[in-house]
Amino acid sequence: MLTLHSFTQNPFQENTWLIWSEDGECIIVDPGCYTEEERQELSDFIEKKNLKPVRLINTHCHIDHVLGNPYVNRKYGLTPEIHSLDLPLLKAVEQYGSLWGIRSEVQPEPILSLEHGQKIRVGTNELSVIFTPGHAPGEVSLYCEKQQFLIAGDVLFYESIGRTDLPGGDHQRLLQSIREQLMILPNETAVHPGHGPSTTIGHERKYNPFLS
Repeated sequence: MLTLHSFTQNPFQENTWLIWSEDGECIIVDPGCYTEEERQELSDFIEKKNLKPVRLINTHCHIDHVLGNPYVNRKYGLTPEIHSLDLPLLKAVEQYGSLWGIRSEVQPEPILSLEHGQKIRVGTNELSVIFTPGHAPGEVSLYCEKQQFLIAGDVLFYESIGRTDLPGGDHQRLLQSIREQLMILPNETAVHPGHGPSTTIGHERKYNPFLS
């Protein structure tokens, strides 16, 4: 059984997700911690719950989703795992940070390991990687079939979708990803996005104006 918890962090109000198993093994998804207080919030929670971080996953590499990568790398010795198509975005983080007045550290060299269909083990549990480009060229979502939840990054939001006016964005490709990869999931699948509140596949199928 997996448990989830989110932190809303940094100036972009990004959702950082922790996912852990019964034995305390934990993966950190899209660490957005920017200030010292946000870093402390993350590490205090991990310590309080007696969790053992074992993997660092970036659904995509826009700046708001990777600001905490250097801290997690230093604190827990974890290397960010990304899809290879998002490497240029990760390398451009410092440049974009300076344009927006966001201080950013040098990003750790990532592992280019995330591919569609890959299985990510968390204790005795399993998440599946779903390739969902459009908001970013190498964006992935993480799906737990057993518990029917989805970590959706910036692909699908509550009655909205990811923006496509950022570097690497492709509106038609995003819609294709949502329709062909996410809308085929069961209606009761909980969708946990990178910004804003959670939703369900069924709710978005019925009410999302971008999918009508």
